[in-house]
Amino acid sequence: MRILDIQNISVAYGESQICHDISLHVNEGEILCILGRNGVGKTTTIKAIMGLVPVRSGKILFKDNNITNMQPYQIAQTGIGYVPQGRMIFSNLTVRENLLSGTLVLRKGVQKIPEEIYDWFPVLKDRLSQKGGTLSGGEQQQLAIARCMMGNPRFILLDEPSEGIQPNIVQRIRDIIKRINREKNLTFILVEQNLKFCLDCGTRGYIMEMGRIQDEGDMQTIATSPIIQQYLTFKE
Repeated sequence: MRILDIQNISVAYGESQICHDISLHVNEGEILCILGRNGVGKTTTIKAIMGLVPVRSGKILFKDNNITNMQPYQIAQTGIGYVPQGRMIFSNLTVRENLLSGTLVLRKGVQKIPEEIYDWFPVLKDRLSQKGGTLSGGEQQQLAIARCMMGNPRFILLDEPSEGIQPNIVQRIRDIIKRINREKNLTFILVEQNLKFCLDCGTRGYIMEMGRIQDEGDMQTIATSPIIQQYLTFKE
């Protein structure tokens, strides 16, 4: 069953058009990967889903409801969570305060931190009183995902979760994503340049180039795409 359906959207910053006639869909419970080099429109696509950049044409449907150009807080309240590139945690707040800030999307006041958060992210339990800015890059990425989970989303947009993180921590983050997907039937879109990361956890993928979808299929099909083969950095 489709949970998200993007129909022919175009997105521009001023006079510069970034995304051209993008169409893709996400099935409930899958981990969908969007791959491509820097600057091809991957991040812009998920920002459009989240209402952070305006869609000039086309539609975005979430659970058959039109969310095109809704305000980001309204989209968050429909059940879509967003972990931006660069993590964007609150550096001067403690880990506990960062986590609790994720509950504000629920509009029910500050909630408790459920034990499952510590189960998925045990490193954070030992860092609750530590300021977010003092964490390592991998710990900050885990905090960013955990903070998103505090809003009880049904669908998460993850932008470059492996960027700038050492390989053993990348594997841990990959395993956390797979576990949450399995245990909560939570749907993900991963925007990535790391093909191996996507092969290890993705179910399907799309390749973007020059602001357009150029190929799609299961992850093995994506791995053998001529477009991917041009860029060996995807295989690192």
